Amino acid sequence: MRKPLPNNPIEAILDHYPVMILDGAMATELERHGCNLDDPLWSARVLLEQPELIRRVHADYFRAGADCAITASYQATVEGFAAKGIGEEQALNLIRQTVTLAAEARDAFWAEAEHNGRPKPLVAASVGPYGAYLADGSEYVGQYGVDDERLAEFHRPRMRALVEAGADVLAFETIPSLQEAVVLAKLLEEFPGTYAWVSFSLRDGSRISEGTPLKECAYALEAYPFVAAIGVNCAPSSAAAEAVAQLAVHTSKPVLVYPNSGESYDASTKTWHAGETAACGHFADAARVWHEAGAKLIGGCCRTTPEQIAAIASMWRN
Repeated sequence: MRKPLPNNPIEAILDHYPVMILDGAMATELERHGCNLDDPLWSARVLLEQPELIRRVHADYFRAGADCAITASYQATVEGFAAKGIGEEQALNLIRQTVTLAAEARDAFWAEAEHNGRPKPLVAASVGPYGAYLADGSEYVGQYGVDDERLAEFHRPRMRALVEAGADVLAFETIPSLQEAVVLAKLLEEFPGTYAWVSFSLRDGSRISEGTPLKECAYALEAYPFVAAIGVNCAPSSAAAEAVAQLAVHTSKPVLVYPNSGESYDASTKTWHAGETAACGHFADAARVWHEAGAKLIGGCCRTTPEQIAAIASMWRN
């Protein structure tokens, strides 16, 4: 007889609510609070300098209506901190701290008042791609030239630290290659009872960044029971609806989507250019389209704000 799986935190929310609202961008908000993120560590740099601002941003998103905080660990890796002269144990403690900050913000928010009509929010620990550590834009193309063993060696220590810190779920996000997604899904087996979502970056509405069709990614991940959802993020909102529709047909797992604000990113110049859906109302309208296409977890990625998350949340809450 097959042993039953432990409770799936994403499923527990979707069993009672039509949509799980994710948060929005961390880096943009930290910059609005005066942080300089021009650093290979990106928002992880703030862990060293002003961690209280990370807690504040999480709290802003919870008040806006987010059912899930994604931690500031996207760029936080042992190797990345080592390049700053930070030893392994301190680096792992900093990685754990990203979960603590989100959980503290969540628990303080939840204690403020009654929260009828919404679930207690989750803490999703961000696990960014290998290319994010390289800080050379390769997370947008997925061509690393490394084997599975190297990818597992890179991701394992951070995953262990995030699980030990008490994350409710792991967020494998902005993943550009099927190879890396499968390595991460297999690594989950080393952490019994831990669930994760896998979210890809896109080349277009039907292919991930390296060019693999989304339907192949969906089929490949179907066999991993602890992959709790599959979707796309850090993509232009214009491609999101097609991507969601593709995935909804080819997976039995919940589909998630958290695109950029509508602005487009030029990786070569590291600059943003205005798009069509940056306004709160437009972003909320787009979110409705994503939901109609099959998305069950919806939020924002780069350049999105608490105001945009509030606009999305208002559509599914009284």
